[in-house]
Amino acid sequence: MSYADAAAKGAKQTPEEAAAPQPPEIIPNESSSTASLIDVDMPSVHTVPPDFLEQDVQTETQAERIAREEEAAEQAKQQRQQAEAAAAAKKKAASKARKADSWLTRQFSQLSDGSVTAIALANVAGVVGVSGFLGYRAWGLYERRVLDWKHVGVGVGVLAAVGAVEAVLGRYLYKSKESESR
Repeated sequence: MSYADAAAKGAKQTPEEAAAPQPPEIIPNESSSTASLIDVDMPSVHTVPPDFLEQDVQTETQAERIAREEEAAEQAKQQRQQAEAAAAAKKKAASKARKADSWLTRQFSQLSDGSVTAIALANVAGVVGVSGFLGYRAWGLYERRVLDWKHVGVGVGVLAAVGAVEAVLGRYLYKSKESESR
């Protein structure tokens, strides 16, 4: 027997019991008087004269505030100068990098097509040779049961270094041949 069947056999609710409860009513007991509102025309509201900041310092608090503002302005000036110096150093370093980049590109562009082909083949042969040597060494370590993550990490590091050198070399070869074809 289900819960619904059991509930259906029980006593029926009256319509008042089945209805949702009535929301509570709020009895308004506040007056709609505007006496508590502030009137801006009353003499209790004071305004500051326009030349307030130019007046002489009259309290220690004002003197401390002025000193803090001057110190903050000085710090902002120093930070701005440091940022300008850092930007100039960054610009100078970028200029040196561009000079080195263009020098290397010029050197590669002076190579003949035969030299470029020889360099590319030597590059491929070097990568295949290093990969083969590392694979042979790893297989020997595996057979002796001494291959561990340290050896694998060294091998991957060597392959990453060779790949990085190959990528840089290939980029300059491509860039030099691209500039010649224009």
